[in-house]
Amino acid sequence: MAYDDILGAAAVEAGIQQDFWDIFGRQHFTSPEINRAILSAIGVDCTTAESITASTQRLHDEELKSVLPAVLVVPEGSPISLPITAPEPLSTLSITIEPENGQKQEWTLQLDALRFVRAAESQGTRYIERSMSLPVSLPAGYHVVKARGAKAGGDQARQSTMRLIVTPERAHMPAGSESGRKHAGLGVMLYGIRSKRNWGCGDFRDLRDLIDWAVPNLRVDFIALNPLHAISNRRPFNTSPYLPASVFWRNFLYLDIEAVPGYDKIREQFETAEAKDARSRLRDSDTVEYEDVAALKHRALSLLYEAAPPSDEALAWIAGEGDLLRLYATWCALDAHLHAENPELWVWTDWPEQYRDPSSDAVAQFTAQHEREIRFHGWVQWLIDQQIGEVQRHARDLGMAIGLYHDQALATDRCGADLWAHRDFYVAGCRVGAPPDDFSPTGQDWSFPPPASRRHRADGYRLYVESIRKALRHGGALRIDHVMRLFRLYWIPEGHDAAHGAYVREPAADLVGILALESSRNKTVIVGEDLGTVEPEVRAKLSAACILSYRLLYFERNGEAFKLPGEYPRQALAATTTHDLPTIEGFWCGADIEARRRTGMIDQAGYEGQQASRNRDKQALLNALFAAGLLPNDQLREASQIPELTPQLHHAIVGYLASTSCLLWLVNQEDMTRERDQQNLPGTTAQYPNWSTKMRWSLEDLAELREARDCAAMVRRWIEQSGRAATGLTA
Repeated sequence: MAYDDILGAAAVEAGIQQDFWDIFGRQHFTSPEINRAILSAIGVDCTTAESITASTQRLHDEELKSVLPAVLVVPEGSPISLPITAPEPLSTLSITIEPENGQKQEWTLQLDALRFVRAAESQGTRYIERSMSLPVSLPAGYHVVKARGAKAGGDQARQSTMRLIVTPERAHMPAGSESGRKHAGLGVMLYGIRSKRNWGCGDFRDLRDLIDWAVPNLRVDFIALNPLHAISNRRPFNTSPYLPASVFWRNFLYLDIEAVPGYDKIREQFETAEAKDARSRLRDSDTVEYEDVAALKHRALSLLYEAAPPSDEALAWIAGEGDLLRLYATWCALDAHLHAENPELWVWTDWPEQYRDPSSDAVAQFTAQHEREIRFHGWVQWLIDQQIGEVQRHARDLGMAIGLYHDQALATDRCGADLWAHRDFYVAGCRVGAPPDDFSPTGQDWSFPPPASRRHRADGYRLYVESIRKALRHGGALRIDHVMRLFRLYWIPEGHDAAHGAYVREPAADLVGILALESSRNKTVIVGEDLGTVEPEVRAKLSAACILSYRLLYFERNGEAFKLPGEYPRQALAATTTHDLPTIEGFWCGADIEARRRTGMIDQAGYEGQQASRNRDKQALLNALFAAGLLPNDQLREASQIPELTPQLHHAIVGYLASTSCLLWLVNQEDMTRERDQQNLPGTTAQYPNWSTKMRWSLEDLAELREARDCAAMVRRWIEQSGRAATGLTA
């Protein structure tokens, strides 16, 4: 076979799609150059046709050497067929099943009696793959299967252990969904909540107070939050909640310091005139001053750690989180230690080489000498877990059917803790992004590495499970950012731009099944952000698993016309916008287009083109509002004659989404309070105040200002009119 044929075959086997259709309906084909680059990144020697064959054969040989695969994911209720691979001298096999909850069972069987699948040869040894049907039915959960083979003479030859994951057919669904009940929620950026008591950014006490206001005033069933993942809290590059240092742990910036046990012991130090002025300055700032807030809260936490050491409960929790927390805490301690020694060291990739490997002797020596600092960072995560857990319990006690709606980021910062601690679970030499579309004509390069799927499978998907489990913790709903990640990701090889990449398949059935398992165990609704280039079968498979679609007003079209409310799918969440898109007010006045011109992202010609496109969109939206009966017939019908968003028009747009048949409806706080500026302007860093804009009014203003009360009353009317009002509220 020719080199390109062997290269293409190896690429297909590795899951590299050889073509895809873009959002414009154009078909793209993967070039040999891109195949070669991606295969090389995952460890295939692409120098010659022979080296490709040899590399792929080595991968096959590794699989042959294990009697059982590392992991098997099967749907609950279906027959379980174990793939067993053994060299020909083996004649008998002992199989032991250790259920997650239950007594273990064991069988001894003759290999010749099992169903033959295929034969393969490796390094002179002939292997036979057979299939064994398990004579037991296992419930959904994580089980262990062990195999021990013996030769004809009785000598033990080899043994292996497999993780058997049995998954439910569907994820958890919202309460009352079978009977037609619908729900409404309010979306907020937690860091942006204003109050007269916080320390410069929204915290968990503010979140509780927001719930106390939203329950009687809006009658919502959930509060949607930005991802709360741990970030470096440094502007402008390390404040995006969608590019976290770790997807497993959360940002201490959200802690209510005054609620931490022992605060009374240090209160005096934060009640001086200087300390009060510092907090007042941070509260009054229009943007979150990440570095200053983080420094202030870190100082308080350090004093608390000395004044009130971790309790036995905290220490037990820290120990129970195991190596996953210890590695993160070690990274935090190392980062602080090395930065204190050399203020120019900002990321672990610039650390002295001996500290870049978590398994090195230097890191082991550091952990032995800095146990107290490492425990401090574990204790901080315990505090976060305690406080957010209390907020979720409070929300449910008030009768909210869902409570907190969390958000899990797709990315992880290549300079963050996860890459330092779990580097072999990522592929070096490629980045994740998106192909060109109408919003990003040159494509998107998100600048973080893709997952090493083979390594995740070899580890039984443990890190994937933990990422989902921790994102679900203390919540009733979870949004999965870029849910297509479960099916495929767009890889961009080093040395290429975003227009020259390829989609690489992921083990979707396994990943969706595990997500459904964790959802059902935690009774958490799953919303998959399925925007962009989405294959039709992806939405079908997500729907079958009861993972809700994510439908935004701006994207729901039939050609140029906006879809009417009755055309939205039921099994979905409807929202006007998201953090990367304009608010309703910003959409109508073109604030996002003005921002792109102001920051130099577009020239005058681009500005004029986007304004013309926006004018067409505004007219199309106005037409849709009339068609839906949400505007009186005597209203203006020409968008060009409505330069400013009127209260009536704003009311109609909010009601348009509330009126859909979608199970969940989310109104963003900025749209409730009629704010112009969106939270993030994609493609910018320091040019725009990304991820730091605070809400227009404080929590106290929401209750006291007439204009704020009117905005809330408008949202409540639509919640009640659309049949979405929470039914079990106690406040």
